[in-house]
Amino acid sequence: MKRRLGALVLSAALLVAGCSTGKDAVVQGSSFTFVSPGGKLDITYDLPQRQTAPVLAGDDLMNEGKQLSLADFPGKIIVLNLWGQWCGPCRAEAPELEKLAEQARPFGTQLVGLDVRDPSRQAAQDFVRDRKLTYPSIYDPPGRTLLQLSGYPRNIIPSTLVLDKHHRVAAVFLRQVLASDLLPVVQSLAAEPS
Repeated sequence: MKRRLGALVLSAALLVAGCSTGKDAVVQGSSFTFVSPGGKLDITYDLPQRQTAPVLAGDDLMNEGKQLSLADFPGKIIVLNLWGQWCGPCRAEAPELEKLAEQARPFGTQLVGLDVRDPSRQAAQDFVRDRKLTYPSIYDPPGRTLLQLSGYPRNIIPSTLVLDKHHRVAAVFLRQVLASDLLPVVQSLAAEPS
């Protein structure tokens, strides 16, 4: 009974917080909080709307015992892709993301994966090796790192966030992406003054 009551109170608080944002998909303040944008799959945020992403960090998928953090890439545009080796669209998307990693590097961009709900580290590592992916991933099987993205839909995999040079959320793609979807966003962010 206490759990249900607690869940009900939390749900009501989230509903009120979500409804108080008006038409914006971001709660006003300094930290990024995702709010449903009315069914949109591609969301962009102009400079006045951009909010700072939390410092996401966790185990490096390919280097057990080593930590990987978005803070490891100061001043870089970050393309953060949420994926899992169990996810069919992620399998199709992986070569496109590797292509983007190559194309976007000259623009000061770092691609980082967030591997979620993958109980087998070995299977996820095999996925990376088989597809010859060169960008690093945070290994997050229980979703603790993902939980730091307040309000972000946990069930939409794959999805991608693009952070500007100051690690503010500039774009969100709630779908499978192509390199050609992301490269114009990266180029636009690279042209912004530091």
